[in-house]
Amino acid sequence: MEKRFTADDVQVISKDTVFKGYFQMDRYVLRHRRFDGSWTQDITREIFERGHASVVLLYDVDRDRVAMIEQFRPGALAAGWYPWLVECVAGIIEDGETPEDVAWRESEEEAGAKPSAMIEVGKYLVTAGGSSESCALFCARVDSATIEGLHGLAHEGEDIRVFTLPSAEAYEMCKDGRICNSMAVLAIQWLMLEKDAIRRQWLG
Repeated sequence: MEKRFTADDVQVISKDTVFKGYFQMDRYVLRHRRFDGSWTQDITREIFERGHASVVLLYDVDRDRVAMIEQFRPGALAAGWYPWLVECVAGIIEDGETPEDVAWRESEEEAGAKPSAMIEVGKYLVTAGGSSESCALFCARVDSATIEGLHGLAHEGEDIRVFTLPSAEAYEMCKDGRICNSMAVLAIQWLMLEKDAIRRQWLG
């Protein structure tokens, strides 16, 4: 799609950090060019800054199984949802790390998995209306027979259960709502679309 605007079409009037704890909240006052060429009035928005993440779909191409994790999420609790969510492996990209570095590290930390290959699927914004967070999505080739048990870093309060299931069953869980984490839904739907290509690439 053609990019109609440039950096000159946004004016940040002020930016202030209004909260900084485990996460950070910044308040922006800005204006931007409209599609008709005029400028908006000043707009005030609070932006949630939580960093950028890598997400990894662990896929056993030989058995056509995926490895998923389950863990407690306070955001789901606050939303009134069942707070133990089925997800993909994921982690925040720290300073000095690449998204792929994090994908390899988190595969082992959260699932005890040691991928034999990994491809980058693409990047996306999670909720651009109020957060700067982006995700880099990867698909890692794993041996599902070696993946089980409880994982996570105790000093980070992590309690993560990993389990494997057929990819078709994971897709059904997305459709009926048992998997409702957006990162996992995107990853599994991508796999359903690209599975034949992945199998050709990894199986020859």
